[in-house]
Amino acid sequence: MRLSADALAGKVPLAWRAFATVVLLSLALLALVQQRASILQTGAEVRLRTVPVDPRDLFRGDYVVFAYEIGTVDTGNASGFRRGEQVYVTLKPGPDGFARAESVSREKPAPVAGATVIAGRVTSTSACARAEDGRLDCSGGRRRLGVSYGIESYFVPQGQGVAIERTEKARIEVVAAVSPSGDAAIKRLLIDGKPVHSEPPY
Repeated sequence: MRLSADALAGKVPLAWRAFATVVLLSLALLALVQQRASILQTGAEVRLRTVPVDPRDLFRGDYVVFAYEIGTVDTGNASGFRRGEQVYVTLKPGPDGFARAESVSREKPAPVAGATVIAGRVTSTSACARAEDGRLDCSGGRRRLGVSYGIESYFVPQGQGVAIERTEKARIEVVAAVSPSGDAAIKRLLIDGKPVHSEPPY
């Protein structure tokens, strides 16, 4: 006589089932923490120019929401991208040291000397670029993608969020760590080239 999965589960005491659930959730959380720590410790560093756009989360302290220059990517000859699609953006440092988006593809490209590949999600298929004077340039039409990288929100010590949000955008810099798989995490936040917050691995 075979017992169904539900029947077998019913024979396990409730306390043991609760304990097993807690253990599994703890292991999953530990895996996420370890993954992020690995990115911060071993990932390739890239400098990102940012624009903070939101000041505060009342439930978890201060946070800043960043818009990145690399958040707008020219598709070049590629086409047919869809919102929500995972993409890989190749970054190279510009003359000022800040990362520039060189290309975007659906498949992760082979490693190239001097380049870093970061994974992201398409948020828009007709994004506007930001000009040097801060204005939005929407002339590119559907040749530009809006891409998010999972590093657009950053929590900072209580009371610092509003001050950072009000800081002139040209003074703000983020150093992100990017793993070989393309996952990214914010490592340091700088204003006028000076660190104002560094993220501990754990």
